[in-house]
Amino acid sequence: MTSAAPFACAPLLKIIARGAKGARALSADETRTLFDAILADRVSPAELGGVLIAYRIKGETPVELRAMLDAAHATFTPLVAPADAPPPVLLPSYNGARKQPNLTPLLALLLARDGIPVLVHGQHHSGANRVGTQAIFAELGHPASQSAAEAEEALRTRRVAYLPIAALSPALERLLEMRAALGVRNSGHTVVKLLQPFAGPALRLVNYTHPEYRETLSEMFADATNSAAPGVLLARGTEGEPVADARRQAAIDGFSDGAYRSWQEAEEGATGVPPSLPAADAPATARWIEAVLAGEVPVPAPIARQVEVIRQAIGLSASSTH
Repeated sequence: MTSAAPFACAPLLKIIARGAKGARALSADETRTLFDAILADRVSPAELGGVLIAYRIKGETPVELRAMLDAAHATFTPLVAPADAPPPVLLPSYNGARKQPNLTPLLALLLARDGIPVLVHGQHHSGANRVGTQAIFAELGHPASQSAAEAEEALRTRRVAYLPIAALSPALERLLEMRAALGVRNSGHTVVKLLQPFAGPALRLVNYTHPEYRETLSEMFADATNSAAPGVLLARGTEGEPVADARRQAAIDGFSDGAYRSWQEAEEGATGVPPSLPAADAPATARWIEAVLAGEVPVPAPIARQVEVIRQAIGLSASSTH
């Protein structure tokens, strides 16, 4: 902990740590105060573990998530997007791949090829037996930015940047690293996928794994203050990654200034002929992505559709190149 005065969590734990049925939600002010203290390292390890496990059991309400997100945004200086480009696209990449190749870098590079700035943020590792986005980008010649300033420069010159959360917000990195001590993910893993780190407008791709989170996030983004234009695209994640599943078409929902739009309906079963995908390791995935970008291998249809939805969501016309 830092030298700042310790924050006593007991009064709030009495509210949130009564199990899935007995717990109550905190107010926005209570949640913001609590997470400000957590991110300022003012909460003892025992109390922090208690808070995170309590939320793991209780779940977060949209009001609590917004307050947590506000606390997270206060831990860093907003980034400046390129002035001569469309609004940037945000790809949170914190899971990596285990069973199938991680194609988040392909999505980012397809968008960047169209002149769209893409900021991918994540952790330097994605857990045991998972292939992280940072490793694949390194294979592709896009090293991780070591600071927000480096990421801004990469966006200006190459239209794509990978920024580790540790470089953007060491406080959020500390919160994510609590997984090693607790054995499970915590509220921080949800919050980092909701970040909008730019000073100006940006499009966020937010993914979920569990259906109950779709309902919570939809309620959150239906509030115009939580989905400022160009807004948010919400879809089921591919092993927790924001890229579309290359094998089947998932639904894509959108929220912009609170207004809902269905951008893409889900399709049952596999999409057409199953694509020939690479092995899941970083070198093989990178070489396959290079082949796709060179036109030697077709872009999987669900990812091509995802690119088109993103283009339209930020106000660009449909493309004939994907």
